[in-house]
Amino acid sequence: MSGNAPTGGDGGASRLRADAIVVAAGASRRMGGTDKLAVAIGGRPLLAWTLEALTRAAVVERVVIVTAVASVDAVRAADWLPASVVAVVAGGERRHESVAAGLEALASRGTPEDRVLLVHDGARPAVRVELIEAVAHAAHRHGAAIPVLAVAETLKRVDRDRVVGTVERAGVGAAQTPQGIRLGWLRDAYDRFPPAGPETWTDEAALLEACSMPVHAIPGHADNLKVTLPADLQRVTAILGAGGPRVGFGHDGHSFGPGEPLALAGVEVSGAPRLHGHSDGDVALHAVADALLGAAGLGDLGRIFPADARTPRGIAGAALVGDVVRRLRLAGVRPASLDVTILAARPRLGDRLDEMRSRIAALVELPIDRVNVKASTGNLEGMEGAGRGISARAVAIVEPDA
Repeated sequence: MSGNAPTGGDGGASRLRADAIVVAAGASRRMGGTDKLAVAIGGRPLLAWTLEALTRAAVVERVVIVTAVASVDAVRAADWLPASVVAVVAGGERRHESVAAGLEALASRGTPEDRVLLVHDGARPAVRVELIEAVAHAAHRHGAAIPVLAVAETLKRVDRDRVVGTVERAGVGAAQTPQGIRLGWLRDAYDRFPPAGPETWTDEAALLEACSMPVHAIPGHADNLKVTLPADLQRVTAILGAGGPRVGFGHDGHSFGPGEPLALAGVEVSGAPRLHGHSDGDVALHAVADALLGAAGLGDLGRIFPADARTPRGIAGAALVGDVVRRLRLAGVRPASLDVTILAARPRLGDRLDEMRSRIAALVELPIDRVNVKASTGNLEGMEGAGRGISARAVAIVEPDA
């Protein structure tokens, strides 16, 4: 075989890098003809979740997507495509033909024979990083490795609706992906059984078995579900935690500076000093933006808009919130509700709160009854109590952008 597994030590496993082929060219017949990889989960296509799971694994360096001929252009143009995707190519009628197309795309990029290749089903979006890493390291050590899930149910042989026997569960397991193979091994297997030949292989391990190549088994995971039937979508949505609302908290505070008017919750308050800051100092909108980012798991405002030359000086809080809402949409979620509290001894804000509420609702594209804005003026401490500045707090709920 072209790529013998190393022996001794960890084989350089700590520095291991692997490439991945995502097989996404199936016909989705058991989904009633609906392209299951395009079905939205939490506002994003199922395939986007699968790619995100792979790219979270440090071991995965490059990804090739193999999809249906009719889907190639749409997948290439998708805004959710990770930077690690180096090619999107058309697959074949059968799985092993699609994998061969992905292998060719990687080989054309100078991939070495001993490189670990991970072949993963596009319809397994809930694969865990730990499993991806474990398969890659096992394939590096043994030449080929797959995750296998132990079978809990009693298995029966059925012939024309009649039970004709019971299958012994000992030594039986359900094969999952990713399946890891050293590239040279897979190339040798295809040399022996060309992809266009009459043989059909339902997974890469079956092809290697036919070539008498050893395949190492590691424990699979029950969450690594392959979406095949419509009911599987509900299960995988629950596993991904994509089906329910999420909560975030935001806070910002600034001292008063020179000049006016005060910008607060997207509203200009005349006769009050401006808040000092790199931006317009709108603490209410900054708190809103931070709360939304937190709820969506997208970091914080300071990381996205640092207070330096990368962020335009005096940038309006409304522009920041607009950018954050756009980021939420790309992440598959949308604002669901907001509660904002402004802490200020001065100026008095009671007669401006309704206007602020309307402005925030418009910025985050919510009905006004999903937004609340209130001011706290008593029992304040620090710069707020001394009248030297204003701070704001916000609680945001986001939900899947179905």
